[in-house]
Amino acid sequence: MTVQLHARDVGAGTPLVLLHAFPLSSAMWLEQREGLAGRFRVITPDLRGFGGSRLGDDPPSIDRMADDVALLIRRLGLDGAVVAGLSMGGYVAMALCRRHPDLVLGLVLASTKASADTDQARRNRLRQADALDRDDDVNVLLDEVLPNLVGPTTFQQRALVYGRVRGLVQATPAPAAAWAQRAMAGRPASFDTLRGLTVPALVVSGDEDPLSTGEDARAMVEALPDAEPVVIPQAGHLCAIERPDLFNRAVGEFTATLARASR
Repeated sequence: MTVQLHARDVGAGTPLVLLHAFPLSSAMWLEQREGLAGRFRVITPDLRGFGGSRLGDDPPSIDRMADDVALLIRRLGLDGAVVAGLSMGGYVAMALCRRHPDLVLGLVLASTKASADTDQARRNRLRQADALDRDDDVNVLLDEVLPNLVGPTTFQQRALVYGRVRGLVQATPAPAAAWAQRAMAGRPASFDTLRGLTVPALVVSGDEDPLSTGEDARAMVEALPDAEPVVIPQAGHLCAIERPDLFNRAVGEFTATLARASR
């Protein structure tokens, strides 16, 4: 069954729903709430188990996470929203397009991929999930996931940003992280969903991202009928945190263009 998600809701205008990365929470969108709420209604939910949202007892599923987001959008009385997802949030956004396409007015996919996990990646996720359950802490994420979340420029030159990301990972509940890893391990490929999309899309990638590569971004752009690519320089996987000025500019221009076209 769906979970009623905790969400921050600020600003007015075209609704912009931002779906966070793993293993963070909606706290990662601080600069987006501050930078975009003057132009749009910015809605940042905590996906199930993260932040202020409860986990529930459903089997792990990206589809279930998408249904949660659909429930939130409808609960807020919205006919639809521009939906932006980063990393895991991108997987959820693509599932939302597949299961609730009427709610998506435009799609932003950042630092994510439409392919399913390789066998090796799937085994790695499941191993980490088992460790999270066994140890009941997030040390495996700090050791194995955190190093790939930001690019070398951020690691070397933006100590405060890296420290903030580390703090967000440390705050993650281990049961939620284990559930989400299993959900991501079981997700299907989303290329058919992207090919059938009837709304504009923006594909954002960091040029120092080892997890979601430029090749992954190009594959999504090629599958989408109406997509614009944006590459953010000197940014890794968490490009919205590492270069919020450039991320906000790209997402703001995309959303404003959609808002003008709908008038």
